[in-house]
Amino acid sequence: MADIAKLAGVSTATVSRALNGSESIRPETRERIMALAQAHQYTVHAGAKNLRSGENRTLGLVIPYRASLRMQVTDPFFLSMLGHLADAMTESQYDLLLSRVNADHLDECAALYESGRVAGMVVVGQWDHHDQLNALAKRRVPLVVWGAMLPDQLYCSVGSDNFKGGFEATEHLIQKGRKRIAFMGDFSSGEAKFRFEGYCQALEKHGMALDPQLLIPSPFTPLEAQQAMHHFCDQKIKIDGLFAASDLVAINAMGVLTARGFSIPKDVAVVGYDDVDAARHSFPPLSTIHQPLDLAARALLECLQEVMQGRQPSSRQLNSELMVRASTQRK
Repeated sequence: MADIAKLAGVSTATVSRALNGSESIRPETRERIMALAQAHQYTVHAGAKNLRSGENRTLGLVIPYRASLRMQVTDPFFLSMLGHLADAMTESQYDLLLSRVNADHLDECAALYESGRVAGMVVVGQWDHHDQLNALAKRRVPLVVWGAMLPDQLYCSVGSDNFKGGFEATEHLIQKGRKRIAFMGDFSSGEAKFRFEGYCQALEKHGMALDPQLLIPSPFTPLEAQQAMHHFCDQKIKIDGLFAASDLVAINAMGVLTARGFSIPKDVAVVGYDDVDAARHSFPPLSTIHQPLDLAARALLECLQEVMQGRQPSSRQLNSELMVRASTQRK
C-alpha cells in the first residue's frame, strides 16, 4: 500500500480509503489509485482487512465425518447443499470455508470460531450427537444445524420432516401393491433413523409386520451400497419394493438389481430420498422424497445471521414432497 501511495503521490490512508470505495476521495484520485493498483497487481488481503475492521465475512460449512457410514463430500446430497449454500453466501457477500470434523468430536468446531477463522458456521448433520451440539451452543459458538428439531434443543436447526418423508415413501410403495418392502441404509443415527421410523410406522398402519430379513444395512458410498445389495440378493430373500435412505444408495441398488435380472419397477419398485439431480436421470428415473435444498440454504443463512447478531431464531421445518417417477410407475 505504501508503494502505491508513493507512486500516486498521496498518503497510505488515502490509498486505503480509495481501495475500499470511500466517497471522501475525489473520483479522479480514486481512479488513478485503482489504475496503479491494477497495474502493479495489488489486491486487498481479505483476512487483514477483516482484522482491521473487526468484521469477519467468512462463514464455515462443517460436514461431520463418521467412519462407520463413510459419507463423502462427493455424495450428491452434500454437493447440492454445498452449491446452494455457496450461492446464498455469495449473494450476501460472505466467503465460505469448508471443513470436516470427526462426528464424535464436534467440539472441534469451536476452534474454527474461537481462532477467528469464521464468524459463524453451518453444520450439516446432527448424527446422534445432539448433546455435543447443545454444548457448543452453551459455549456461544454461533452455529445452525441442518437436521431435525429435537427435545431440549439449545441450537437452531433447519431441516425437513424425515419421519413424514419415510412414511410417505413407504406408503407409496404399499399403495402400489407391494407386500415385501425392504429398507436399505442406516437405522440408528441421524436423519436416516427418522426415515426408518417412518418406514416402520407405514408398515404398522397397513397391518404389515416388520420383517428383520428385509432390513439391509448399508453405508452411503456407491461401492459399499452395491456390495450390500449383492449380499442381500445372494440370500435369495424375495422383495417387491425397496425404500432406500438416500438417492445414492437407491441408484446403486437399482444397478445391482438390474444386473441380477430384476426388472424395475415390474419386479421391484424403488423409492429414494433427497431428490438429487442424478435421481431424474437414473435408469429408470427414481421416485424419491424431494428436499428443497435451495430454500434450506437461504433459511440456514438467515438463521445464522440472527445467531451472529445475538438473537435466538426458532428452528424451522421445511416441507418435503414425494416425486413419483418411473422406478415405481409401471407403463
